[in-house]
Amino acid sequence: MIVFKTFLKVLNKCKFPLIIYTAFLIFFGGFNMQTSESSMSFKEEKPDVLIVNKDENKGVTKNLVDYIKKNSNIKKIDNNKDAIDDALFYRDVNYIIYIPKNYRRDYLNGKEPEIKIKKTGDYQSSLAEIMLKRYVNVSNTYKNSIDNEEELISNINKTLSKKVEVELTSKKDTKAIEKATFYYNFLSYSVLAGTIYIICLVLSSFHEEKIKKRTIISSTDYKKHNRILLLSNILLAISVWIFYILLSIILCGKIMFSTSGIIYIINSILFTLCSVSIAFLISNLINNKEAINGIVNVVALGSSFLCGAFVPVEFLPDSVLRIAHILPSYWYINTNEMLEKIDIIKLDTIKDIIFNMSILVLFTIIFIIISNIVTKRKLKTN
Repeated sequence: MIVFKTFLKVLNKCKFPLIIYTAFLIFFGGFNMQTSESSMSFKEEKPDVLIVNKDENKGVTKNLVDYIKKNSNIKKIDNNKDAIDDALFYRDVNYIIYIPKNYRRDYLNGKEPEIKIKKTGDYQSSLAEIMLKRYVNVSNTYKNSIDNEEELISNINKTLSKKVEVELTSKKDTKAIEKATFYYNFLSYSVLAGTIYIICLVLSSFHEEKIKKRTIISSTDYKKHNRILLLSNILLAISVWIFYILLSIILCGKIMFSTSGIIYIINSILFTLCSVSIAFLISNLINNKEAINGIVNVVALGSSFLCGAFVPVEFLPDSVLRIAHILPSYWYINTNEMLEKIDIIKLDTIKDIIFNMSILVLFTIIFIIISNIVTKRKLKTN
């Protein structure tokens, strides 16, 4: 009880850094997770298209132009090269279609007149390209068997008028799950940095020469002493973790009450306990209070950058991710990334998640064992 009371007294003097790391989480979490309405319906978007028609506007040429107008937002730009290039550069248009002179005549005579295009390369230009290719493919199919222009146009329009009904089989709220993934990925930094900083700062007071000597001659053996300190650290970490979970409910919303949300929470508590064991080990290895800032930067910041807390995992090189496998943060963040991609939560789909959580538990046990070994050897040398 004396050890625990002393722990709380020292902790009260070191609360400011914990408040700072919590503020980081609130700021970056709130900034990157602006609330937006989730959508469970599919809405087709129309690209911005410019048509440069050098042919006469009638027959199959007119039909092509009408089809493009119906399925896109037609932009009017001055018909000169500089204005058109500027419109494409500044994304005023996504796709430019050049219909050549004598297109209708050549097309009806069995030739294949080339429709030139310019595009921005974004997803809207891809939509426009799909739209144009669909028309060309359908028209070429009928052109080989129909000679009459009016009949040809009628069949083309009849085929193109058929719409595909899109039905979303997944009811997953993707926006909410993305928010939760970002929040819990960034949480790894706040938990790891805050835990290491506070615990190392508090325990360094217990490792001062006078305190250590009193501990050695006391009736409490090192295992019990370590156990009390470890439990005190766990109590601190869980208190902070509960606050972070309540914060996630505020920022992420009802997704936290779903099965995915519960797994996020379980994963975070396992990582929090693992962080405590890491901090406990570091505090047994290093007693210098001035070195704590450097340790936090190396361990917490290093883990966050290497494992995907700050930079999305898909942007990290494979070589970096292979190195990250030796860090607990990797397995924690990897679980969050898996949850974002799973549509239906069932045993078959979460086997890898269970494996990742088992690795976190294994890391925690290893760090605790090493801490006890380090403490025992230090006591023998004193």
